[in-house]
Order: sequence, then structure tokens, then C-alpha cells
Amino acid sequence: MILAVVGGKGGVGKSTVAYNLGAALDAVVVDADLAMADLPADRGPDLHDVLAGRADPVEAVREGGPVGLLPCGRSLAGARACEPTELVAAVEAVRDAYGRVVVDCPAGMCGDVGLGLLVAEACVLVTEPAPAALGDALRARALARELDAGLAAVVLNRARGASPTELVARTLGGPVTTIPESAAVADAQAAGLPVATHRPDSPAADAFASLATTVRRTAPGAAGSESRPKTGSGP
Repeated sequence: MILAVVGGKGGVGKSTVAYNLGAALDAVVVDADLAMADLPADRGPDLHDVLAGRADPVEAVREGGPVGLLPCGRSLAGARACEPTELVAAVEAVRDAYGRVVVDCPAGMCGDVGLGLLVAEACVLVTEPAPAALGDALRARALARELDAGLAAVVLNRARGASPTELVARTLGGPVTTIPESAAVADAQAAGLPVATHRPDSPAADAFASLATTVRRTAPGAAGSESRPKTGSGP
């Protein structure tokens, strides 16, 4: 199963959702934001190296942390050396080795978003309960539909109080999971951990678990595809 996590605009918490959903699904998370990587990284080959032909995608996966991760480099030179169209083959190789992959796509509507959606069997659309964010989410939804990436779930992120869940579900055409505004998420991010590991008793941890349950029900292959971690290739 390959699942793309997309957001119509930046700043909606897309990478946080991708990281925590990857933890909940026991999936490898691929940071596919080639120009503005946001997920934890350390020394070693990264997605820039993979897309430039300098590293094997499976060997570049970090297994030593709480979430399996193929990080992306953060240098402009690295981004320029990439061949973005190689992303599809790289993600498929990771899927073949590990079973489940969550692709953290770039924000906005740039061409790299389309590559993440093109390789995905389904997507999770992240937005916020604000009119501008929902408008951008509609455009991302249209792109996903055009590229035949089914909508597994919508995440209404950083929600406070009553949220327009039913309106969002009708507008975007998918099941909605609300992730509350939470200090637990910020604390977990600062610690470099999924919220379910750092604050398992928090409402946010329950919300991410609920999101994973929805994805297993709606995304093709999510329930039946087994995670198959390699051994001996950690950081």
C-alpha cells in the first residue's frame, strides 16, 4: 500500500500527520518534499541521493527510530541534482521491501505533489477548519481525482471546539477525522517522537489511532498488506 498525504496549502500540519500516521500504520514514511523537507533526518543517504542515482532507496531507509523513514536532504544543491521523476520507482521499491509506505508530499500544487499522488493508491487530505484552507483543499482533491488517487480520509487538523465535520465530509467527499489542537502534539514534535509514543494518553493520540483505523478500512491494500521490515540496514 502506498498512501500520499497532501495539503492544499502549507502550514496545515501535513508532515505531522504523515509522521504520526506512519507510526500508527507501521509504515515507512517517505519525505518527498524535495525543496523543503520537514521530517527528522540524520547522517546518511537520503532521498536527494536516491533521486540523483547515488543511493539505493531501500538502503536509505532509517530503521533505528520510532518510525521507519526515508528522509530528504535539505540543501539546494541536493534538490537541483535530483531527477524528480525517479520518485515513483523509489517509492515502489520501498513498498516492495516494507509493505506500507506513507508519502509526505510537498505543500501546495507544485508538480512534485502530482508525482506523489501518481504513485499512490490512495491519499489523505490535510486541511484546517478555515475557509481559505478548505478552498485550497478542494483544489488538491481535484488533482488527486485527476491522478486516480482515491481519497482514503480527510484530516481536519488543529481543530478547536465544534468543527464543521459534516460540511467538510460533504464538500471533499471523504470520511473526516478531527485532530484537536494539542500541546501533546507540539511536545512530541519537539522530542522527535510520534504522539502515540510520547503522550499515549492524549486525545491527539486517540485521534491518530482513529485516522489509521479509517485508512485501513478505506485505502486499497491497507488492511491486508503486511509490514516487512528489513534487518541490518538501520542508520
